[in-house]
Amino acid sequence: MEQPANLQTQTTKPQPKAPTGQLRKAWADLWKMKALYIMLIPCLIWYFIFKYLPMYGLIISFKDYNFSEGILGSPWAEPWNKHFTMFFHSPYFSQLMTNTLLISLYKLLFGMFPAIILAVMFFECRVSWLKRWVQTLSYMPHFLSWIVIYGISIAFLSETTGLINRWITEAGWNAVPFLNSTQWFRSILVSTEIWKDLGWGAIIYLAAISGIDPTLFEAAKVDGASRLRMIWHITLPGIRNVIVLLLILRIGSILDAGFEQVFVFYHTRVYEVGDIIDTWVYRTGLEQMNFSLGATVGLFKSAIGFVLVLGANKLAKKWGGSIW
Repeated sequence: MEQPANLQTQTTKPQPKAPTGQLRKAWADLWKMKALYIMLIPCLIWYFIFKYLPMYGLIISFKDYNFSEGILGSPWAEPWNKHFTMFFHSPYFSQLMTNTLLISLYKLLFGMFPAIILAVMFFECRVSWLKRWVQTLSYMPHFLSWIVIYGISIAFLSETTGLINRWITEAGWNAVPFLNSTQWFRSILVSTEIWKDLGWGAIIYLAAISGIDPTLFEAAKVDGASRLRMIWHITLPGIRNVIVLLLILRIGSILDAGFEQVFVFYHTRVYEVGDIIDTWVYRTGLEQMNFSLGATVGLFKSAIGFVLVLGANKLAKKWGGSIW
């Protein structure tokens, strides 16, 4: 007895398709961009060696580490959170957290917008030779070390021999201790970092602006839009994802207030406003050979940064931009 056609259709199970087509397409795409992946290999190796392998050393956060016994041979700390408690109950903890967060937030708030503005100015500039010269001069300080920048700061801001203080004293006022004053120290840190990284940060935004569809600007010109209107409605929305991406990355490293810069600029007179977590770890962990405490603080910073990145990315999704 023959079954109805519709019954045969219902009882026949569809055979799963072999993923060979997808694999071939993925391999073809990989082979097509093989040069880029080959260039990426050294970066991946560097990250693996210097970022992932050192994670093994986080074990000493829960041990009383010493050189003679090594990481595995060192005894476990009793209790296990001994070094965490030591850091959190330190009399300097609140001061360190306050200084670190304030310096990082100041750099984040006052350092991001000037780079965006400079990138827009470069894009809108129609004098090519002026654009090239200003762009070159603006990102050259990025390649200077903080030692050199500190020397430049002394030449301009020194209380006795600084050029600015000479102008101030010649005008009949008292010299200002820019580098030795708790009132000025954070401002000096923020302003010198902005000057150092302004042009370099503008390159990223300028590249993003260059990727905007030029037909949008042409259509806006036809409609009679001014340059300010095009910047507000086309340029800035066009780089919104890049702005959000860089913002998320900087929020994730908000507890890194710039160890090298602060270490070069600070001294005992400005510890109250300039001593951050990393400089305290350097004095306590390296100079006093307390490596377990240093690793503990590093683990604490990484955990906080991880949570901040997740939170910032979730919040950024509401604005239409995120990392993943």
